[in-house]
Amino acid sequence: MTLIKKIKDKKVNFEFNKEFIKVVTDKISSNDVEFITNSFKEMHPADAADIIEHLNQDDRESLIKLNKFNIDPEVFVELNESIQSEIINYLSSDSIVSILKNLDSDDAIKVLENVKEKDKNTILSSLPPKDRFALLESLSYPEDSAARIMQREFTAIPSNWSVGQTIDYLRENKELPDEFLEIFIVNEEFKPIGTIPSSKVLRNPRASKMLSIMSETQLLIPVDMDKEEVGNLFENYNLSSAAVIDKNDKLVGMITYDDVLTVLKEEAEEDTLRLAGVGDEEITDGVFTKTKRRFNWLLLNLFTAFLATYCISLFGATIEQMVVLAFLMPIVASMGGNAGMQTLAVTVRSLATKDLTKNNFTKNILKEFNIGILNGIIFAIISSLIVQLWFDDYILSLIISVSMILTMIVAGLFGILVPVTLKKMNIDPAISSSVFVTTITDVIGFVSFLGVGAYFL
Repeated sequence: MTLIKKIKDKKVNFEFNKEFIKVVTDKISSNDVEFITNSFKEMHPADAADIIEHLNQDDRESLIKLNKFNIDPEVFVELNESIQSEIINYLSSDSIVSILKNLDSDDAIKVLENVKEKDKNTILSSLPPKDRFALLESLSYPEDSAARIMQREFTAIPSNWSVGQTIDYLRENKELPDEFLEIFIVNEEFKPIGTIPSSKVLRNPRASKMLSIMSETQLLIPVDMDKEEVGNLFENYNLSSAAVIDKNDKLVGMITYDDVLTVLKEEAEEDTLRLAGVGDEEITDGVFTKTKRRFNWLLLNLFTAFLATYCISLFGATIEQMVVLAFLMPIVASMGGNAGMQTLAVTVRSLATKDLTKNNFTKNILKEFNIGILNGIIFAIISSLIVQLWFDDYILSLIISVSMILTMIVAGLFGILVPVTLKKMNIDPAISSSVFVTTITDVIGFVSFLGVGAYFL
């Protein structure tokens, strides 16, 4: 009896599984291949991948190099990219070929993407011609295209077939996918002309023609369509699967909802990380890798911080005249920065989902302007009351009130204008918007606060 069976009533994840991680580590050290193999077989591939990810690098290497231990292809697919790349370095070409042969084409291409360029040809040459051609063709398309997430295993039948012919074909053809929800109907040129759920096939008489019971309404996805746009289509039209066509409108693959779910998850994570100036970062990445990815944005932030400091230095005389202004500056800048980031986050997401368009752009600008005014007035009142109670100075209360309103308006406007402008310049707004918005709100906040202070003083 394995430890997995003993803890079957518990949730299988690292939070409760520290003891099991220790057991696995010890079994790796003692070369207990039987325990490792049996334990991994009893786990869901995602849980097995989670165990591997939480091993240290040396233990992962020892695990992969254990005599007669073969990593399950399904487990391998569940690993994050950085761990996949690491493990690939430990595997022989034959092992990688074996993994690729046992995966659907969409998963196989993801694995092959992590293989070093110098090793790809060796691996591809060892694959059957049909698989090799399919992978090479997918690799010829951009990384973010529909071709990279589609699977070439699908079910398509001629439009002149009957229900009976179709059922017999589905039963007898061993090369069809193990599971499929939708059957694509194609003409003589292998162009999709309709779809039909597999359940509908079973519920119709054998003599019925597929052409008469199929649905002509279908969404066709070009191979070069951006995968984020594919995700939006699935979300908008509640699709479970969709046909992928080449430049000649011929059926070449299929995209399913699970692939799209992964895309949407990755895009959401990517946008979140980029807004923070981190980029493509995994928790399993090493110290130097993480440092390298964060350095550029931190350097840019350093220069923008000096810019804000320079703006403050222009009002040195004003600060000397009323030193308390220096104490209150961070309040205005912080409120403006947070308000700007709120608008920015909403705008970036709206651009990604295509909810923000030319038709509603002006409306949203006016909306953010009004929000800025309303928030500005509310927080101007709150902050002025606190300042008045604290310093008993109505001039100081007036200064922070006016600057708060100005800063909140600017924060809202630039929170939407910056990402939209970057988008028009074909720059991903998620990458650099936060730096610009933060800088603008800081500078405007300091300048407005100290400028208003200089005016009244």
